[in-house]
Amino acid sequence: MPLPKIPTKPAAILDFSRSQPAPAKPKSPKANTAAQSAPMKTVPMTDTLPLTRDTSPAPQRTPRPAAMAEKRPERSPRSRNEPAKLFVLDTNVLMHDPTSLFRFAEHDVYLPMMTLEELDNHKKGMSEVSRNARQVSRSLDQLIADIGDHIEQGIALAKLGNIDAGGRLFLQTQMMNSALPSGLPVGKADNQILGVVRALQDLYPQREVVLVSKDINMRIKARALGLPAEDYFNDQVLEDSDLLYTGLLQLPENFWEEHDKGMESWQHGGHTYYRVTGPLCSSLLINQFVYLEAGIPFYAQVQEVVGKTAVLRTLRDHNHGKNAVWGITARNREQNFALNLLMNPDCDFVTLLGQAGTGKTLLTLAAGLSQVLETKQYSEIIMTRVTVPVGEDIGFLPGTEEEKMTPWMGALEDNLDVLHNHDESAGEWGRAATQDLIRSRIKVKSLNFMRGRTFLNKFLIIDEAQNLTPKQMKTLITRAGPGTKVVCLGNIAQIDTPYLTEGSSGLTYVVDRFKGWQHSGHVTLQRGERSRLADYAADVL
Repeated sequence: MPLPKIPTKPAAILDFSRSQPAPAKPKSPKANTAAQSAPMKTVPMTDTLPLTRDTSPAPQRTPRPAAMAEKRPERSPRSRNEPAKLFVLDTNVLMHDPTSLFRFAEHDVYLPMMTLEELDNHKKGMSEVSRNARQVSRSLDQLIADIGDHIEQGIALAKLGNIDAGGRLFLQTQMMNSALPSGLPVGKADNQILGVVRALQDLYPQREVVLVSKDINMRIKARALGLPAEDYFNDQVLEDSDLLYTGLLQLPENFWEEHDKGMESWQHGGHTYYRVTGPLCSSLLINQFVYLEAGIPFYAQVQEVVGKTAVLRTLRDHNHGKNAVWGITARNREQNFALNLLMNPDCDFVTLLGQAGTGKTLLTLAAGLSQVLETKQYSEIIMTRVTVPVGEDIGFLPGTEEEKMTPWMGALEDNLDVLHNHDESAGEWGRAATQDLIRSRIKVKSLNFMRGRTFLNKFLIIDEAQNLTPKQMKTLITRAGPGTKVVCLGNIAQIDTPYLTEGSSGLTYVVDRFKGWQHSGHVTLQRGERSRLADYAADVL
C-alpha cells in the first residue's frame, strides 16, 4: 500500500478535551469560517533550551488522551519536552579525562571562565595533567572555530564527530553576580565556580543545573550551599568492584550430569581435552579457569566456546615439585592457575590481582626467569612501576635511570632473594654467580620514558598497576612488539594516585576489556601465603 503524502502545512492545535464520544452534530458554517480566519502560530521544537531568559508566558498545554500516549514511542533517557540538564564542569574533571566534554549524552555542558583560567595555568609541563589540559584546549579551539558571533547560543558537541554527544557547549561570556555567603573568599577559584552555579540556577529556573567535580571538598561545599553536585562517573569501568571479572568459575556439582551428552575427550601435548555441551557453556569465556572439587577434583581452562559447546583443557599441576617453576611451587588453587597462564607461550597478556602476600610478584618473577634463562623464550625481563609514594616524597634521587628506580623496586629485591637462595647445594660462590646472571637479565625502567619505545621478545612486568590511569595503561601495553609478554600486577584496594578509584583504575579497565580474548588471561588470587601475621593483618586492619 503506498504511503500517504507528507503534509506541507503545520496542523492546527487539537483540543482533546472535546474529543469525547458525543452525538454527531452538523458543523456550523460560522465556526468553520472563524477557524479558517484565525491565524496559526507555529513554535519550533528543539531538544535543548537556549541559554537566554524567556519572559513570555508559558503556553497552555492540553493533555493528550491515554490511548495516544500509549502509542507514542518512548524516548530515552528523557522525554522530548523535558529540558536537558546543564552540567557545570570543574577543572579537575577535564584534567582527569580530557574527553569528558563529550561524555554527557544529550545534556549540555557549561564551562565557567575560572575553569578556563585554571586550564591555562596547568598546560605547561610534561606530566599527565599538563598533557590532558593541552588536549582539552585543542578540543575547545576546534569547537569554537567558525562559529562567528553566535557563541552565546552554544556549540554542538557533535561538531568534531562525537555522535554520542547530543548536547551543546556553553562558555561563560559575561560576569555573573551570585548571592553566596559573605564569609567565603571571593578570590578563590572554587568559590567563583560555585557562584556561577548559583547564578545559573537563578537565571534558568526551568533547567536542572548540576556541578560536576572530582574534588570531594568542592562537592561538600556545594551541598552545604544547597547546590546539586555530582562526581564524574563516566570514567568508571564498573560501579562495584565486586563485579570485576575474577578469571575463574566453580562448576556446579551436577556439571557432568548436565553436560555429558555427546561429550568427547582426547589427549594432546600432555593435556586432556573435553568437548562438552550444555547450558553453562554459553556463559564461559576463553581462557577462563573452571574447577570442581566435589568428588574427584577437576581443574581446567576454557579453550573454545561455540554456542552451547565448549572445549576444556586440563592444567599442568604446579603444586607438585616435578612441575616447579624456578624452584617455586604453587601453594593454592589460584597460584596454580596463575602459573599456568604465566608459562603459557600463547598467552601474551596476563593480569594478576590480589591483596598483599598472595604471591603475585614472586610467581611472575619465577616464570620470567624460567623462560629467560632456561627455555630462552624471552631475551630479558623488564620491570616498571608507577612512582607514587605512600607517604611524603623523599625528594630528588641522583644517579642513572635504573639507580633512581632502585628505591621503588624493593619488592623486586625481596623476591629475588627468595628465588636465588632456594638452592642450598650451590654454595656461596654458586649463588653469587647466579645472582649476577639474574641481575644482568633484569632491567628496571621508568614509566616516564616509555613513549615511542618498542619491546621485542621481552618479558614486561608492570608492578603496582592499580595506580595507572586507563590512558597510561594503554601507552604501556602498546609498547609490546613481536614475541613480548606483558604481565600486570596490582591490588585495587591499595590505590595511591589522586582521583583514581577501584572502578576507574587502569588495572580494572584492562581486566574488563581483555576478558575473553584468546591470547590473554586473568586470575584474582584469594589466599595470602606471606605469613600468618600478614594474613591476619589483611583481614582485621
